[in-house]
Amino acid sequence: MTTTFPDISINTDRLVLRALEEADAPALAEMMNDEMVAAWTAVPQPYTEPAAHRWITEYAPTERAAGRGLDLAVTEFLTQRLVGIVQLSNTDWRVRSTEMSYIIAPWARGEGYASEAALATAQWLFGDQKFERLELRTAADNTASQQVAQKIGCISEGVLRNACIARTRTEDGSWTELRTDFIVWGLLPEDLDGVADQMAEAGYSSYTDWS
Repeated sequence: MTTTFPDISINTDRLVLRALEEADAPALAEMMNDEMVAAWTAVPQPYTEPAAHRWITEYAPTERAAGRGLDLAVTEFLTQRLVGIVQLSNTDWRVRSTEMSYIIAPWARGEGYASEAALATAQWLFGDQKFERLELRTAADNTASQQVAQKIGCISEGVLRNACIARTRTEDGSWTELRTDFIVWGLLPEDLDGVADQMAEAGYSSYTDWS
């Protein structure tokens, strides 16, 4: 039984999802220092370029080799600019289930890139990797992430109370942690029926290929 993800490239009309490369480090560090990323993720703040380099050269390859997950750079097809990250984690190869998260650079938000990248990844997981379940967890007040989950067909399955640590700015400009709920979303292969067509009607790419 396969227990590691392949070195994969996933293409849509607008995006290419591929392995992180060392040249991505400056853009990755810049993206991780965004206020929204700091608020809704556990990414250390401030996030440095050496930290981004360690993610690319050490953490991501180790996670893939160990079968725990996969980190994909999301890039624009035309410009090759780093748009964001799609991350798979907590993978259970017996159950054929994994957890997805995504981060989009502030300059690229509002273009449907998160939904397009997440849908393409889900299609590849269910179609090529024969996975049976994809799970997402969004902080209770992170409405942008929840909208992405809904667009790709995820079903809200419940709330994990007080399971999430978010961050907010204090009066002196520093960050402080606060506890909130996680909303759990599940996606099964049959949940994707018609989703690509709906996104295409809304003006987003529905074509996906992988190699």
